[in-house]
Amino acid sequence: MADSVVLGFEHMGLDPRLLQAVTDLGWSRPTLIQEKAIPLALEGKDLLARARTGSGKTAAYALPMLQLLLRRKATGPAVEQAVRGLVLVPTKELARQAQSMIQQLAAYCARDIRVANVSATEDSASHRAVLMEKPDVVVGTPSRILNSLQQDSLKLQDSLELLVVDEADLLFSFGFEEEVKSLLCHLPRIYQAFLMSATFNEDVQALKELVLHNPVTLKLQESQLPGPDQLEQYQVVCGTEEEKFLLLYALLKLSLIRGKSLLFVNTLERSYRLRLFLEQFSIPTCVLNGELPLHSRCHIISQFNQGFYDCVIATDAEVLGAPVKGRRRGKGPKGDRASDPEAGVARGIDFHHVCAVLNFDLPLTPEAYIHRAGRTARANNSGIVLTFVLPAEQSHLGKIEEILSGEDGTPVLLPYQFRMEEIEGFRYRCRDAMRSVTKQAIREARLKEIKEELLHSERLKAYFEDNPRDLQLLRHDLPLHPAVVKPHLGHVPDYLVPPALRSLIHPHKKRKKLSSKKAKKAKTQNPLRSFRHRGEERRPTAAPS
Repeated sequence: MADSVVLGFEHMGLDPRLLQAVTDLGWSRPTLIQEKAIPLALEGKDLLARARTGSGKTAAYALPMLQLLLRRKATGPAVEQAVRGLVLVPTKELARQAQSMIQQLAAYCARDIRVANVSATEDSASHRAVLMEKPDVVVGTPSRILNSLQQDSLKLQDSLELLVVDEADLLFSFGFEEEVKSLLCHLPRIYQAFLMSATFNEDVQALKELVLHNPVTLKLQESQLPGPDQLEQYQVVCGTEEEKFLLLYALLKLSLIRGKSLLFVNTLERSYRLRLFLEQFSIPTCVLNGELPLHSRCHIISQFNQGFYDCVIATDAEVLGAPVKGRRRGKGPKGDRASDPEAGVARGIDFHHVCAVLNFDLPLTPEAYIHRAGRTARANNSGIVLTFVLPAEQSHLGKIEEILSGEDGTPVLLPYQFRMEEIEGFRYRCRDAMRSVTKQAIREARLKEIKEELLHSERLKAYFEDNPRDLQLLRHDLPLHPAVVKPHLGHVPDYLVPPALRSLIHPHKKRKKLSSKKAKKAKTQNPLRSFRHRGEERRPTAAPS
């Protein structure tokens, strides 16, 4: 009976200042990984912990790290200021988020604990200036940390006490194996270490041998994704590639999907093809492109979180910046070679209030599916995952479902009943739009985005001041025309809308007139509107507003 009692934050021996920060964050009780990991970490044990995306792994290592640092400063002998905690993450975005979370937890002890992120900028001079102040905790990617160590701006040999490897299963697949091995040569022989991961694979086992000493392994008995009451997962079989575009058009244009959504594809070229296709119908989307600077990517995420966009198109970590294992970083698939090797969105990036994840392209691996699905149904929010499948991909989908189903074999990906003949009237529009999105249009869309980055780059401002002719040439270059947009495609005539869906479209036009009470109620309902026909069985969902 005692095992069922949840150990609260207040019973873990944490500093009152940390407890106040936890209260401010609205955390009433620890998650499973936090409940199990924090006491063991405070005992000084090395940890190898597996917990699903969105389960609170960052706080599970940040709280004991801060507690150990505060305890040392309060009770230990007076020693000079030095870097005692190191957090390794696979991407710049994750480094930024890890730093932000640690700083929020250290809000009431900011004078005693300082946190620095060496991946925030590529300027070596800025890194040296930050590290000269000897922050207590340093966060960064392996390449940035190793670069700082080799330049002697960061010294850990005599001071490091705690090493954290977050998203450990991604480090080697991102091509950081050599950097990690070189980095470990700069660390002391004795230190406490945590490996946090969403999955256990060969890479995690290799890191375990390199980093951990007699670790406690936490393989939490929880599913890798939330249960069906929180996360609903569907599959829809599309006969052809054209039907995938047709179905996506119907879902978005007829407002069958409500709230914010993430669209996942497998290549960057597909991202732009999809964006240009949706633009034909006046459906605003944006592409999270690893070729763009970190500041621009963070700006896109911020705009999405603030509601400027309802849909973001992205590739997962295996494509956007993550090469196939064994290749050198930066040599990804054709068309994606310039992607930032430290950029990725499939896991960890803090998208707010994502109601639906649409796998327009089937994920390449079960792990990729799990990381994509982990972008929705976070904390106590509900969400939906809808995966588009071609007939030739069904065997691969079966392998994904086999892993998701676990030992009991209960189907996880339920069939989404949708009669394609009901939207047959839109097919000619989709064909017209698909013909407009040529390879040349995609190329020009990417060039246009890069050109805008160059014109508005702060780092190039001084160069353009010294070379005004280059700026004029760039501004007066031939105009780029990514794709011809036909305005009439943005309007949906009523006679094309299936009778069963007409009642669902008009409330969309009156959305702004909803009272705050009704709007709040609408947010809690199923984001994927039910499209059910008589005689078809489907899992019950919340009624549309």
